[in-house]
Amino acid sequence: MQSINNPPNPWLTHQHEWIGEPPDAKLEVFEETATRSIITSNNSPDIPFDYSINCYRGCTHGCTYCFSRPTHEYLGFGAGTDFERKIVAKVRAHELLREELMKKSWKGDPLVFSFTSDPYIPLEANYQLTRKCLEVCLEFRNPVSLITKSALIRRDLQLIKQLSEEATANVYFTIPFLDHDVNRALEPFAPFPEARFAAMKEFADAGIEVGLAIAPIIPGLNESDIPGLLERAKEAGAKSAFIGLLRLPGSVRPYFLERLEEKLPLKAKKIVNRVMEVKGGVLNKSEFGERFRGEGPFWDMVKKSFEIHTRRLGFNQKKYELSERRQTFRRPTAQQSLFD
Repeated sequence: MQSINNPPNPWLTHQHEWIGEPPDAKLEVFEETATRSIITSNNSPDIPFDYSINCYRGCTHGCTYCFSRPTHEYLGFGAGTDFERKIVAKVRAHELLREELMKKSWKGDPLVFSFTSDPYIPLEANYQLTRKCLEVCLEFRNPVSLITKSALIRRDLQLIKQLSEEATANVYFTIPFLDHDVNRALEPFAPFPEARFAAMKEFADAGIEVGLAIAPIIPGLNESDIPGLLERAKEAGAKSAFIGLLRLPGSVRPYFLERLEEKLPLKAKKIVNRVMEVKGGVLNKSEFGERFRGEGPFWDMVKKSFEIHTRRLGFNQKKYELSERRQTFRRPTAQQSLFD
């Protein structure tokens, strides 16, 4: 059990200070009956999709490096253990999605599950919000892409397979580390890599397109894992892969650095130095177009390693153009909905 540990929230005028040891961070679930849009529009030029859906706020995987942590501060929570233990479930997500897909303004663009929280956190086993949203997407034949670290996605294999046949569906598994000790240090409550690769293989064997996300690359820590991760993904049936550089926006930076010193003390200094080296002397860049981009000889070496091994293993051979994407989206008629 972790103790409560949150960096100061820049949106609050008062902060808590514990006298003595802070109490344990216990899981709390809040239900949000949102009336606004469930589809988030993206206007960042360095994110390769336009629309995403997040059925949950916060994520129990507890990844110390997660760039989404500051979003919890807008709710009056903290970006540290609050992000991992105060989870908001958007219980009307599927209802809102249906309403939005019925609007004439929606043209059937691909929807990404998810961006600020994993779509298959353990609570999904009970709430089934991601599943219900996927059922809506199937009814409308709307293309989807899923990004997850969770083997729980196997529950929805048949549903996602049907989506891939009637529209388009692909699944990316985020697996940045091979080492169990590193995995537990920086992704304390996420499944081990073996479970993710096993799930990847099940989906590939079912004929669903799967890919590997090696994200984040933490310079000085996991760049040497790139060849091994790609080889394991190839064995599991993946055909595409990408890498993403570590980001430490806002309150993520102090939380990540504290956990790094605590869990990997012998590697912490080297990692910090390498991160600053590839980011031009700083730990984070927030400008569009620069946030995910590294620089210098070390980062060039990382990119070259990724390119060499993806080419060797035959990754990223198929390039999709928007004009080539199947136009499968359609709104069900009242009669169709009745039979469904």
